[in-house]
Amino acid sequence: MEAEVTLRVDGQEHRLPVDTRTTLLDALRDRLGNPSPKKGCDHGQCGACTVLVGGRRVLSCLTLAVATGEDEVTTANGLAEDGELHPVQRAFISNDAFQCGYCTPGQICSAVGVLDEVARGWPSHATQDITEQPELDHDEIAERMSGNLCRCGAYPGIVAAIEEAGRA
Repeated sequence: MEAEVTLRVDGQEHRLPVDTRTTLLDALRDRLGNPSPKKGCDHGQCGACTVLVGGRRVLSCLTLAVATGEDEVTTANGLAEDGELHPVQRAFISNDAFQCGYCTPGQICSAVGVLDEVARGWPSHATQDITEQPELDHDEIAERMSGNLCRCGAYPGIVAAIEEAGRA
């Protein structure tokens, strides 16, 4: 069954017919030509497809395109504003937080989501005292980023980048 959907992606609105079973990842990559989110495992286990929907991180391989509603979809491509990289993107560069780069867009979107969650005071499993603001330390970052895998092992740079962006 087909449905007409309106996807607002990285500040631009796109209206297109999609099969109601089409994932957001496939709509972004195959229908809109956005190469930022990657198809890693296609089972929600690697995080390479992570994007922000309505400001919250989601696995686009597990999200149906028709389910995004009116929410803005932000990919790593859409984080830069006015030609300036997002602070997380700059921190990934300055901390050499990537090697092959395949997982990097998903890592960056997830990191932006992590920083927002911490700013909102949302605890994680690693939060020591859930009655206080979470502290953005190594354990907190590692726990919150555990759904994003890097086959190259760039984790030390990724954690350092998120710590740096969190201080900015």
